[in-house]
Amino acid sequence: MCTGYGPPDVLELRDVVRPVPKNDEVLVRIRATTVTAADCELRRFDLPSWVWVPMRLWSGIRRPRQPVFGHELAGDVDSVGKDVGSLRRGDRVFAATGIGLGAHAEYICLRENPEDGAITTMPANLNCEEAAAVPYGAGEASEFLRKADVRSGQRVLVNGAGGSFGTFAVQLAKVLGAHVTAVDSAPKLEMLRAIGAHRVVDYSQDDFTDSPETYDVIFDVVRNTPSGRMVRMLTENGCLLMANPGFLQLIGAMWASRGTRKRVVFGASSGTSEDLAHLRDLVEAGKLRPVIDRRFPLEQMAEAHRYAETGQKLGNVVVTFV
Repeated sequence: MCTGYGPPDVLELRDVVRPVPKNDEVLVRIRATTVTAADCELRRFDLPSWVWVPMRLWSGIRRPRQPVFGHELAGDVDSVGKDVGSLRRGDRVFAATGIGLGAHAEYICLRENPEDGAITTMPANLNCEEAAAVPYGAGEASEFLRKADVRSGQRVLVNGAGGSFGTFAVQLAKVLGAHVTAVDSAPKLEMLRAIGAHRVVDYSQDDFTDSPETYDVIFDVVRNTPSGRMVRMLTENGCLLMANPGFLQLIGAMWASRGTRKRVVFGASSGTSEDLAHLRDLVEAGKLRPVIDRRFPLEQMAEAHRYAETGQKLGNVVVTFV
C-alpha cells in the first residue's frame, strides 16, 4: 500500500480483507504483477504540469485514495459471480486493471466485461511471471500504433525502446510490417536487436534528430527529445506518438505541425478484453514476447520501485507472489 506521495519508503506491506466478487465479477488470485514507470510516477506524483491539478484531485490530495497500485497481473480465477459466463474457477488469466489499479495485492475483483481495463485467459506458452508483463505495456503500445495506422513498408522509430512500452512497440510495429529503428542506451541495444529492431541507435553517441532520414511514425516514450525536431523528421503524412508528454513538449509538437498534414497523437488506453485476446494470440504464435529484466518478491516492492525508476531496466520489472 502507498501510504503517501514520495520515495519508495512510503510503500508498506499490510493485511487487508479479501475482496468478494459481485455478480458480474471474478475474484483473481494474483500470482505475478509488475512495477511500471507509471506506478513510480504516481507514487512520486511526478506528473506533467498540465495534468497535475486534476490528477491530484482525482488521486487524492494528501495521499492516494486507491493505495494499492499496479496496472497489470496474471493469476487464476478463485471464484466467480453468478452472472459470469465466460470465465470459470481455475482459469489462468491475465489482465490490465485500468484506472482502478489494485494489482499489487494477492487478490483482486475484476468485472468480466470491464469498461476500463481488460481480462482474458492468458497465453498457454507463458508462465504467470511472463504473462503479467504483457497487458499494460503491450496494450498501450498497440493502441498507439493503431491510432497511427501503421502499415507494411512504413518506417517507424521508437525513442526509448528499451522499456515496457518500447519493447512491445518494436515488436508490434514489426508484426505490422514496418521497418523499425529503436533508440535507447548502449546496454539495451543487443536486446532490441534480438526482439526484431532492424536498426538501433545509441542516444548517448548519436542524436537521431540530426539525421536526414524521415519516418512515417515516431513513437516517443521518454520525453528526452525536443518534440519540434521529431515533428520535422516526419514524412508529409507522418504521425508523432507521445506516450507521456510534458506541457511544453506537447505545445512544441502542435506548433511544429501547424499548417502540415502531420499528426500529433497523445493519450491511449490499454484496450479492451478483445484487444488483449488478440495480443494473447500474437504471443502464442511466437510473434510477441515480454522482456523481463528482474523479478522481486512482494515483500521487496520498495526495492522493485527503486530499480524501476533508475531508467536502466530492460523491458519489465516483475513482482511475484508466493
